[in-house]
Amino acid sequence: MPDRVTAAETRLGLVRRARRIDRILGETYPDAKAELDFTNPFECLVVTVLSAQTTDKRVNLASPAIFAAYPDAKAMAAADRDVLEKLVGPLGFFRAKTDALLRLSAALVEEYDGEVPAKLEALVKLPGVGRKTANVVLGNAFGLPGITVDTHFGRLARRFGWTEQTDPVKVEHEVGALFPKRDWTMLSHHLIWHGRRRCHAQKPACGACPVARLCPSYGTGPTDPEVAAKLVRTEGRN
Repeated sequence: MPDRVTAAETRLGLVRRARRIDRILGETYPDAKAELDFTNPFECLVVTVLSAQTTDKRVNLASPAIFAAYPDAKAMAAADRDVLEKLVGPLGFFRAKTDALLRLSAALVEEYDGEVPAKLEALVKLPGVGRKTANVVLGNAFGLPGITVDTHFGRLARRFGWTEQTDPVKVEHEVGALFPKRDWTMLSHHLIWHGRRRCHAQKPACGACPVARLCPSYGTGPTDPEVAAKLVRTEGRN
């Protein structure tokens, strides 16, 4: 069934296998993209912050009302806390998320005249913005290369044998070294979509996986095609 991936795999072999997996995932998920809705860098930054500990679907339902009330950083920085909390409320952790949005918006106004900076070093200095959020914004709002190491990306990168690291920054650097920078953003989408639809944390659909022959973790989940097919989701959970 799967091609044998052994400890003797050369660096060149690893690079070729990793890029082949990405090509196949790109063919499997031709519509892969960010599943959060936004129209500009500020909205991208806000919805990404709001997506912590909740689903993209819930954020997409709540965000239109939030942006209707606060369309930019200057408006949000001046928001009435109680009003913003009510809008953020359906997403859970509303007090912490409201505080994060107020601090983030104030910093954007004070340091960047309300505009979202397009540099990783500047983004990660903003309140509540880590590398994952920064890379989401760079890749999806500015079209700049960025690897988004969320739980799905990290899990699949380890299952594929691309890295043994668990620290997101180390995963980002090790996996990034296997691919041209121009591929980083779409690579992130491919792995996240595959993780949400087939390569689940519990019971991955190994028997219905398009990259099974290239995966050293084949057999972690059901390998029977009919059993595995029942585990495949047509859309992501998050």
